[in-house]
Amino acid sequence: MKKTIALTILLAGLWSCSSDTPETIEPKPDVVTPPTATVITYNANVKAIVDNNCVRCHSSGGSASFRPLTTYAQVKAAVENANLLGRIQLQNGQSGIMPQAGRMSQANIDAIVKWNTDGLKEN
Repeated sequence: MKKTIALTILLAGLWSCSSDTPETIEPKPDVVTPPTATVITYNANVKAIVDNNCVRCHSSGGSASFRPLTTYAQVKAAVENANLLGRIQLQNGQSGIMPQAGRMSQANIDAIVKWNTDGLKEN
């Protein structure tokens, strides 16, 4: 009886063994996660974020009216020429953070960054 139990345990242990190596189990560092299929556009995604977080100051009569962000062309220019991406990614308390009232949600920041990566499409 003891031999049967020992043999069963041994066979179960051998059966559960695998020939996998760490290289076949762990993802390779050069494997890139595919990007999401959704393309971010200004009109569909970014405009609402800018309107809700930036236009209060970045429009006529606002404290930052010298750099309006009320049109596609203005927001695109701010990304390309005025470090908008860098400033929205700063942490609260860092000099130059936008919006000054506090950092936007990471989801909003990610959407604007992806808009840039996707080619700053309007529609």
